[in-house]
Amino acid sequence: MTQLKIALQKSGRLSDKSIELIRESGISLTNGNRKLLSLSANFPLEVMYLRDDDIPRYVSDGIADIGIVGENVVEEEQAPVETREKLGFARCRMSLAVPKTEAYDGPDDFTGKRIATSYPTILRNYFAEKGIDADIHHISGSVEIAPGIGLSHGIFDIVSSGSTLISNGLREVEKVMDSQAVLIAPPSLEQEKEKILADLLFRIRAVKKARDNKYILLNAPNDRLEEISSLIPGMKSPTIMPLADKGWSSVHSVLNENDFWQVIDALKEKGAQGILVVPIEKMIV
Repeated sequence: MTQLKIALQKSGRLSDKSIELIRESGISLTNGNRKLLSLSANFPLEVMYLRDDDIPRYVSDGIADIGIVGENVVEEEQAPVETREKLGFARCRMSLAVPKTEAYDGPDDFTGKRIATSYPTILRNYFAEKGIDADIHHISGSVEIAPGIGLSHGIFDIVSSGSTLISNGLREVEKVMDSQAVLIAPPSLEQEKEKILADLLFRIRAVKKARDNKYILLNAPNDRLEEISSLIPGMKSPTIMPLADKGWSSVHSVLNENDFWQVIDALKEKGAQGILVVPIEKMIV
């Protein structure tokens, strides 16, 4: 039987979120200790656990069929792979930072200065686009301490909350790119594996859609139904059912997580009562 081989980061937050996504897609995995391989008993999937910066090359070389990794790693490794799906987790940005006591007037300030980073390719391309001639110093790990020990003037690294920069006396001055977890594949797969990937992506998209939306139920006065329905149109239109109490109806719909609080306030202003919000496990559009 044809198996689709997927490469995942062997440890860390991105790894945990990737495995969670696979399991929420209805795929059970064996050998959960992640030493090397996991197999699925109910889906033709084999999981390989690798270093994150090895994943793009393993996919491009055909050792793995697909992989889940950060966009920043794909950009850094420059392997010939395609992004098939942006997954919405492990969000961060790649930024330049300098000591907080240093003045900063723009990217040209980096001209002739040494910048420490674990992502020299991304930084080199950025500086080339800006016409900046800087000394890029490639180091692995603990990039944020480089200015403090006199190794560099500034750094280029992953930024999430910014707390690590602050604790090391640095401030973010230029965002170079945003990043999130993505599912990558080579430009072409054999037909059977492409069919399995299509099925996997169908499941993943259903999980993602459910995460981004909530099921909402409320009681609405009939004379405000049109206004209330316009606020929560759902996937096609709300479901409206009459209540035993005359003059009132129950309205059921789907609401995007990003619009949640603004819409809830508007619904209350229109007379909605008894508002219930329920998580959605899967959502197929």
